[in-house]
Amino acid sequence: EVNWSGANRTARAEIANVGNRRAGPFLVLIIASGASARWLGLPHEQQLIGHGVSSCATCDGFFFSGKEITVIGGGDSAMEEAIFLTRFATKVTVIHRRDAFRASKIMLDRARHNEKIQFLLDTVVEDVHDVDKKEVTGLKLRNLKTNKVWDFPTSAMFLGIGHIPNAKMFEGQLDADADGYLKTTKYVFTRVPGVYACGDVQDRRYRQAITAAGTGCMAALEVEKFLEEQGA
Repeated sequence: EVNWSGANRTARAEIANVGNRRAGPFLVLIIASGASARWLGLPHEQQLIGHGVSSCATCDGFFFSGKEITVIGGGDSAMEEAIFLTRFATKVTVIHRRDAFRASKIMLDRARHNEKIQFLLDTVVEDVHDVDKKEVTGLKLRNLKTNKVWDFPTSAMFLGIGHIPNAKMFEGQLDADADGYLKTTKYVFTRVPGVYACGDVQDRRYRQAITAAGTGCMAALEVEKFLEEQGA
């Protein structure tokens, strides 16, 4: 729970439910709550995360060098993941539930012109195999037009369907974009003085540990300046 109060330039954040830490008020707040991957909600999906199910091509792509793998999604994120993964995989199959893509023309053209990428449209994933082997060996697929169900062999399933910023607790209190990412200036300032956002909760583009650490450092430096100005 977050309540804002204050006068003039200073905004105080009253924080509740902070575990073993004391409750506020505090002079400053750094929001570094990150973003969570969107998952498909398949029966065995969560059990195979880290064993061939992944939401991060840059993190895990290398482990599937020389393998045939899949990417789920139809937007720019999916195309970026698929193109990146061709550095390692022998073949990348993009599986999309519709017959048209949401991806921008430039990203879609790049994917279509990559000889390692193929597409399966009007198709959904119903489950991922094989929990007993503790590794991904294939996907159970269904064609939405024909209702045909079949097993598709693959060594990995990468999710390219976006992330959900962990910012719901600030809804109506801080500015966010249409997808819920907190809005900041080109630095890390929110619209509330003394409140800063860093990392994946405000970064929809890079989503890397090193960029999150960089904005975290920026936020810490801004806090130091802010506290000096407040005479704290």
